[in-house]
Amino acid sequence: MKAEKRVEDSLTEQIQLLMPQHINGTGRLFGGQLLEWIDIVGGVTARRHSECDVITAAIDNLQFKKGAYKNDTLVLIGRITYVGNTSMEVRVDTYVEELSGIRRPINRAYMVFVALDKEGKPARVPRLVIETESQRGEWEGAVKRNELRKVRREEGY
Repeated sequence: MKAEKRVEDSLTEQIQLLMPQHINGTGRLFGGQLLEWIDIVGGVTARRHSECDVITAAIDNLQFKKGAYKNDTLVLIGRITYVGNTSMEVRVDTYVEELSGIRRPINRAYMVFVALDKEGKPARVPRLVIETESQRGEWEGAVKRNELRKVRREEGY
């Protein structure tokens, strides 16, 4: 395992074409289906960073901005925003990609994953190299989200 990695080292992109089985009763993408894809993209991103198996520890700030419909092309992009000792925060953005290639954001989610060693115990993860102002902003936002998660755990929700 490397001592540190860049955000780009674990960047993950997944493409989905929306089919009838992905659509809910209102004719839009079923939120549970999107959540499954977000969890997969987030998990792969965290595995790439940690070089370990991972478990989903938290999903927060899941914001549905717009709908998606049958035959839309979805693009999901996962990137590491923060690392602790054994945990990682991953941001997953979802876009509808038009035939012209223009991408319209429809969802953003932040998730926390914990790396596991071969015995299933939390494992240390590589440090994250911050290279841009945007990455620094994501890191600072992640620190705040992490503090909010701690408060919520202490308060029992």
